[in-house]
Amino acid sequence: MQHVFSWISQIVLAMALPYFMITMVLGVRVAHKNGLRLGSQESEETAPRHSSHDALYFLVPCLNEEIVIGESVRRLLAEPRCTVIVIDDGSSDQTAERAHAAAAACGHSDRLMVLTRSGADSRSGKGAALNAAYPLVVSDAAARGLDPNDVVVGVMDADGRLSAGAVNAALDQFAAAKVGGVQLIVRIRERRKLIAQFQDIEFWMISALSQFARSMSGTVSLGGNGQFTRLSALQELDGEPWSRSLTEDLDLGLRLIAAGWRVTTTTHAYVDQQAVDTMRRLLVQRTRWYQGHLSSIRRVPELWRSTRVNEVAILEVTSYLLVPWLIVLPWSVLQQWIVFRLIAGSGRGVFATDLGGLSWQMSYALLWYLLAFAPNLLIGFVYARRTRAVSVGRALVLGHLMIAWNYIGYLAAWRAVSRIVRGRTNWSKTTRSSESVDVLAHTQ
Repeated sequence: MQHVFSWISQIVLAMALPYFMITMVLGVRVAHKNGLRLGSQESEETAPRHSSHDALYFLVPCLNEEIVIGESVRRLLAEPRCTVIVIDDGSSDQTAERAHAAAAACGHSDRLMVLTRSGADSRSGKGAALNAAYPLVVSDAAARGLDPNDVVVGVMDADGRLSAGAVNAALDQFAAAKVGGVQLIVRIRERRKLIAQFQDIEFWMISALSQFARSMSGTVSLGGNGQFTRLSALQELDGEPWSRSLTEDLDLGLRLIAAGWRVTTTTHAYVDQQAVDTMRRLLVQRTRWYQGHLSSIRRVPELWRSTRVNEVAILEVTSYLLVPWLIVLPWSVLQQWIVFRLIAGSGRGVFATDLGGLSWQMSYALLWYLLAFAPNLLIGFVYARRTRAVSVGRALVLGHLMIAWNYIGYLAAWRAVSRIVRGRTNWSKTTRSSESVDVLAHTQ
């Protein structure tokens, strides 16, 4: 059994490390090629290049978002080309009233629609809420005589805040006719707490560099915040655009790719959002994400059957969808065995060998230290340079602590498997926190 674990460990490492390193290297390469400054990711306020007739509809699904919706509506309506559709998905607070008040206060009530859902139709998932608003976009665009190719549909979380020039940076990507979707990089805007810094590292470093790398194959994953899609691409899909998947955003991106559209990102803009501020809420959120990701494996046959997807894109998407199945879940078990062997067995047997002696024990310890921590230390170092708000020393400490942080992902992944086995597909919305004036001003 010991030798079985040894060989499985080496196989998982042989898959995980190259995937991680290649993704990070390509991500950095794309960032540098596009002139991304490590301390900033914003574009100047310039007119978009792809069309002189663009129209942008922002869909903002809401469930009890009175704390944040007013500020979000005000910011979105500051973009003169956009129409905002707030989807009040059965809220029991003053979400709709706050949205109307914000639009009236900035003099743009004519560009705000509030779709109220109630009864059995409400609270049935984010995908269902977005699909309910989709016909409003189609009918309004048709009434205005707009070409669906020049209409972009954005999706924002109620707490989302776009960086300066983000709309133009996103719309510029649609200059390429085959681009069907654009996903902005996400970051956490309030990072004083340790739990928030860990989330920012995940979004601003690991996910961002991964997305930059995947832009080379046009297979960037769509997210639920800062998502932009071409209306004509949505209309081309069979049925409703958004599914009832727990990760309806990821699912939409996969369907677009299978239909032959490119999904990309930009290095010159981002969307920031609140951190999940408690471990319990974080575990619930990550469980939902893992369940959606694990369930998305069903899209692989559709991608492989498609004649519109090239080989590189198919291999990249397949590898991405297999990550939780072939890397996260196995490693969550194997890592504990490796730690046990290093502590109780001096590392002997980890590589299916029986070499002993102090020098080999030290070599084992050093090797596994590098395998375990080197990627995180690299991430921490680059994160320090990129944010310029965290010292290199603190970032390296955070890099070491990321090993413990990974256990949240392990637990969430196994909880997701349990939910899949039991056929549970209900979801829990992430609650918001009130924000101070200083935090809001910081995101101006």
